[in-house]
Amino acid sequence: MTELTQSAELAGVGVGTEFEVPEPWRAALAGELEKPYFAQLAAFVAAQRAEHQVFPPSGQEFAALAATPYERVRVLVLGQDPYHDDGQAHGMSFSVLPGIKTPPSLRNIFKELDADLGVPAPDNGYLMHWAEQGVLLLNAVLTVRAHEANSHKAKGWEKFTDAVIKAVSDREEPCVFVLWGNYAKKKLPLIDTSRHVVVEGAHPSPLSARLFFGSRPFSQINAALAGFGAEPIDWRVPDVKSS
Repeated sequence: MTELTQSAELAGVGVGTEFEVPEPWRAALAGELEKPYFAQLAAFVAAQRAEHQVFPPSGQEFAALAATPYERVRVLVLGQDPYHDDGQAHGMSFSVLPGIKTPPSLRNIFKELDADLGVPAPDNGYLMHWAEQGVLLLNAVLTVRAHEANSHKAKGWEKFTDAVIKAVSDREEPCVFVLWGNYAKKKLPLIDTSRHVVVEGAHPSPLSARLFFGSRPFSQINAALAGFGAEPIDWRVPDVKSS
């Protein structure tokens, strides 16, 4: 038994064992789940969890897919890497659970949302209200070692999430793809732009926020949805503080 196999089994995932991809997505991704790289990815993440602190917590890797079923995706917002500080990542790009301080990129998203649509910033960064309306909050990489950004880059996650993007693009129903920053924009070839709308812009990170501010992505998304004959997204995030 190899060291990797031992580590994977200690973490409760045997080599070759599939992650629990939510049922509504399994048919769309069935071919992907059977590929060798996916079993290798499962073993890698299990070994990492056995030896390091990994975010998001085990079982939350596919939280974005669970929150927004395949058939209900209307908007896909692509992030890059999960938050890597304590308590932040919970499996949905840009989102944090109630009670966690809103990270800088999300604060900038809320600032632009207020400037664009007059939606005031909430008292939390939990974006489940968006996800439940069909906004798939997908990261390109779905796990990360604590306090080490991009530590799970190029381990197989990108192949899987590229397949998610392709699966959404292959649907008959039109979708709005939101690509913020140069990394996300590289995914453009995966999208059938003859049937879908792509909203591109700078990343909301403080490093590029000056270019992000004024881009009005939320009104662009809702205008595209209206063009499809679909309802707009209600971008308000409910406050969690008790009255």
